[in-house]
Amino acid sequence: METTFIMYGAAVLALAVSFFKNRQKTLQALKKAWKAFENILPQFLGVLVLTGLMLAALNPETIGDLIGEKSGWWGTLMAAVIGSITLIPGFVAFPMAALLLQKGAGAMQIAAFVSTLMMVGVITFPVERKYFGTKTALLRNLLAFGFSFLVAFIIDLVVKA
Repeated sequence: METTFIMYGAAVLALAVSFFKNRQKTLQALKKAWKAFENILPQFLGVLVLTGLMLAALNPETIGDLIGEKSGWWGTLMAAVIGSITLIPGFVAFPMAALLLQKGAGAMQIAAFVSTLMMVGVITFPVERKYFGTKTALLRNLLAFGFSFLVAFIIDLVVKA
C-alpha cells in the first residue's frame, strides 16, 4: 500500500514538473492519455466482467479438472491455446492468474496461459503481418507458443522443488 502512494506521488510530482516546464505540451499529453483511456476502457471492463462471470460460474473443482495440476500437458495445451487467442492486458492477466491459482488451477497451466497471453497474438496477427510480413509474424508467434511450454515446464519444476 505504501509503495502505491509513493508511485502515485512520483507521478503527480512528474506531472507538476512537466506542467511548469511546458504547460501546452503537458495538456496535450493529458488529452492524448484521456483518449487512450477512453479507447481501452470498454475492453478493460469487458475483460473484468468476463473474468468475474467465469470465476463465479466455474467452481474450483471444474477449474481444477480443466487446468489443474492433474490435467497435465492437456490442460497446459488448453491454457496455452486460450492464452494465444485471448487479448487481455497484463495488468488484468496477472491478478486473474492469481485468482485462478487460488481456485485450483495448476502453476504449469497458468504459466503457459500467461506466457502465451503476453507473447502470442492470434488476434493481433493481421497487424503483425502487415508490418513484419507473414513469414516473420508466423515464425515469431510459433516460437513464442513453443517457448511458453518451456516456461511452463520450468515453472512446474520450480514449484515442485
